[in-house]
Amino acid sequence: IAEARALEKAGALVPARDKYLSLLSRTRDPKLGAEMEAAIGRLNIAIVLTPLPSPQKKEHIVKRGEFIQKIVKTYGTTTELVKKSNSIANPDVIREGDRLMLFTAKFSLTVSKKRNEMILWADKKFFKKYRVGTGKYDRTPSGTFLITDKDKEPVWWKDGRAIPYTGKPDGENILGTRWMTLRATGKTPDIRGYGIHGTWDEESIGKSESAGCIRMLNAEVEELFMLVPLDTPVTIAD
Repeated sequence: IAEARALEKAGALVPARDKYLSLLSRTRDPKLGAEMEAAIGRLNIAIVLTPLPSPQKKEHIVKRGEFIQKIVKTYGTTTELVKKSNSIANPDVIREGDRLMLFTAKFSLTVSKKRNEMILWADKKFFKKYRVGTGKYDRTPSGTFLITDKDKEPVWWKDGRAIPYTGKPDGENILGTRWMTLRATGKTPDIRGYGIHGTWDEESIGKSESAGCIRMLNAEVEELFMLVPLDTPVTIAD
């Protein structure tokens, strides 16, 4: 752990992250494990949001007539992440010869209703853990899902009525700043109206109080929204 901390302090973020990952796979101490998970999450976000090289990134040289939407689709990432990690102010203005560092690892999510936590994986390796809120009376469905839609500042539909986003915690719209739709896959029964979203009620995080959706802090759902593309697999377990 001391070696990992020293590497991080020296700015060697990828070696520090890898050292923590190695330690995490061997520790049986819950307190140390939580410390390592927090460090890995912190380092991964720092790595992915900068042009810093890593084994999970590829350099892409922009070709004539190439648009960022095509690049995003080719590498299975998101426009928001490409913009943020490469300091692109205007995604419509990329030029031939520009060098972009693109994160290519495949994300997946697992949610534990019992522990009210969500783990983000990258190429099946631990990436970051989030505390979440889940459904009261076990209303959050278990099974396998895909993220099929993503909305910023989402409208909330209640009893057939559209409640617009206002950005205010005292408004009627409870969905927070982001929404990601979940669609069942495989043998999981078809569901409608469930998703991952932000919340203004921060006290509900870590508890089973929602109507069935997975709640996150607004800042954290915005981070996740930026990281994961459409068709990211999500597994929800009891």
